[in-house]
Amino acid sequence: MLDTTMPAPLAANDVVDETALVRAAAAGDTAAYEQLYRQHAPRVFATLWRLCGGQQARAEDALQEAFLQAWKALPGFRFESSLSTWLHRLGVNAALMELRGRAAGHDHDSLDDVDGGLPEMAVHDGCAGTERDLERALATLPPRARAVLVLHDIEGWKHHEIAAQLQMAVGSSKAQLHRARGLLRARLGDMT
Repeated sequence: MLDTTMPAPLAANDVVDETALVRAAAAGDTAAYEQLYRQHAPRVFATLWRLCGGQQARAEDALQEAFLQAWKALPGFRFESSLSTWLHRLGVNAALMELRGRAAGHDHDSLDDVDGGLPEMAVHDGCAGTERDLERALATLPPRARAVLVLHDIEGWKHHEIAAQLQMAVGSSKAQLHRARGLLRARLGDMT
């Protein structure tokens, strides 16, 4: 089983042709797959961590699920997109499935009804714009609004891609983004 803790970054001399690594891993070479994992896991994990509201265990579970799915599906990878894009999609799918499962397990009708049990963040000092405060505020957003914000503003997805991924209308994606930004401003004490 792959270790889901954050891997150490690769040294410059560890970089190998990714296509060759993918082909070797698809043929069952676990060392090649481990190298792909070490290359891509940190960035995928960062996205999943945000989608999971800063809950490391949930993000690690989603990362493990994504890379297990990748291992199984790698022989069918057709190089129609970059491996990074493909792995990110698998990771996002795993995180969203985990969030949906959590919502279903608590008898909520939608992801918007789940707040993850996170306490409201009160910002009282002058450093509300710091990265840590932003991450903490992001974690307090409702899961669906957080997912749209992370995918749009951080990952650079378009609304039609988000809508397809989250199974919602494009207008709903735009509304959730507006909602998420407003909640973040309120939580960060925006002075505008």
